Amino acid sequence: MLTFSIVSVREVIARGRADAAANGGYRDPYYGLRPGKDEQPGAWLVGDHGVYLMSNGKLAGGAKALVVYAEECSPTANDDWFEVKRRTFGGDDGVDFIEADQLEAMMAASPGATHLRIVFTPDTMQLAMVERG
Repeated sequence: MLTFSIVSVREVIARGRADAAANGGYRDPYYGLRPGKDEQPGAWLVGDHGVYLMSNGKLAGGAKALVVYAEECSPTANDDWFEVKRRTFGGDDGVDFIEADQLEAMMAASPGATHLRIVFTPDTMQLAMVERG
């Protein structure tokens, strides 16, 4: 299980939209292999050196996307990040797209939620809004 603060999720979505408005749209996470797929507002869930959400708007030259690490899987904050990444996201690097509309609807339906929880099963990735103290 991985968790991200709702504040951080909102920041990633907002940054992606701002970058897209300023720079002409959204980036293709598939390196041109699937043009038009997932080039819309949202967040990329990336597993490589840790697991993080990343904004997906096109970037100006030299600019970097906003990256927010899962609370349990940040290389700078957790010594066991590699094991957490392997147990949750898997051993391989990869990216999954989560639509902004889906995340915003979930947040609106759960006004008391403080965190997005992502749980991985062998066949699915489950998203839930949770309240943590």
